[in-house]
Amino acid sequence: MQTDAIVFERPGTLDVRRVSLSRPGEGDVVAETLFSGISTGTEKLLYEGAMPSFPGMGYPLVPGYESVARVIEAGPASGRRVGETIFVPGASCYTDAAGLFGANAARLVVAGARTVPVDPQIAEEATLLALAATAHNAVSRARQAPGLVIGHGVVGRLAARIITAQGHEPPTVWETASERRDSGGLYPVIDPSEDVSGRYAAAIEASGNMAALDAAIARLGKGGEVVLAGFYGERVSFGFVPAFMREISVSIAAEFRPADIQAVLSLIEAQRLSLAGLITHHAAPQQAQTAYRTAFTDRSCLKMVIDWRNAA
Repeated sequence: MQTDAIVFERPGTLDVRRVSLSRPGEGDVVAETLFSGISTGTEKLLYEGAMPSFPGMGYPLVPGYESVARVIEAGPASGRRVGETIFVPGASCYTDAAGLFGANAARLVVAGARTVPVDPQIAEEATLLALAATAHNAVSRARQAPGLVIGHGVVGRLAARIITAQGHEPPTVWETASERRDSGGLYPVIDPSEDVSGRYAAAIEASGNMAALDAAIARLGKGGEVVLAGFYGERVSFGFVPAFMREISVSIAAEFRPADIQAVLSLIEAQRLSLAGLITHHAAPQQAQTAYRTAFTDRSCLKMVIDWRNAA
C-alpha cells in the first residue's frame, strides 16, 4: 500500500511523492487525511537540519503531528470504527522513510489507541489540538496561574485563552511584532517595553526566542517561575544573578499527554475555549513547497493547514 506524502528528503529539500505504508495490525486503523497543520517549531528545525537527534530520526522523513483524518479501516483491537473522524498526533508507518513525526500524508496507518475521536464539524480546527494540548500542559506546569505569556503565536494565544478559560485573570501577553498584537479584546497584548505593570508570579515562554528569557526573569517576583513551552534547538541560557536574587524556577513543559487533549476538548465542549481565528492560511498538498516557505517566513501566517481533500 502506498500514499502521497510530504517528504523532507534532506535538510532544505522538500518533495511531495509516493511512499510505502507498513501493513496494519489488529490494533491499527487506516485513515484518509482531511487536514494537517504545519508546525513552525519542530518542523522548521527538521527542515533546516537543526533538530537535535531523536530516536528514529533520519532522512528522508515525513513530518507532521497535527493531522485530522477519517477512518477507512479499523482493526478489531483498534477501539475505533470506520467513518470516525480522528485527530492523529503523528504516525510512524512508512517502510521507505522515517516517520518523525509522520502525519503529513494522504493516508496513515496508526495505532487506534493513539488517535482521538473529534467532532467532524470542527475537523479543520482540530488540527490545533496538539498545540492546544501543549499550551494546556504548559499552563498546568506552573505552580501559580501565569500572569505573563511571552509570544503571541498560536501556542501563546492558546495559553492565554486557556488561562482565562480556567477562571483566572486574563494574562498580559508580550509580542514584539505589531501585526500580531490583536487578541480580539480577550487580553492585553503589548510590546515588552510598554509593560508598566507590577511583578508576575509566573510566566510562560511561548515565543521560542531565548532573548526574551532575561526580560521575563527581570519582571518576576520573589520565587517566580518561567515555564518553557517551546522547543529550542540551541542551548538555553539566562543571566544567573537576577534569577538568583529572585530565586526563580525554570520549568520545561515537554510533550503533551492524552489528559491534556481531553482537558482541551472538555473546555471546548463547555464553550469556555475556542480554537477559532487561529488558522490563517490554506494550501493543497501540491503547493507544499510554497506553503512551508510561507509558514516559516510570513509573520502574518499563524497556522498553515494542508487540505488533503484537494489532493490531485
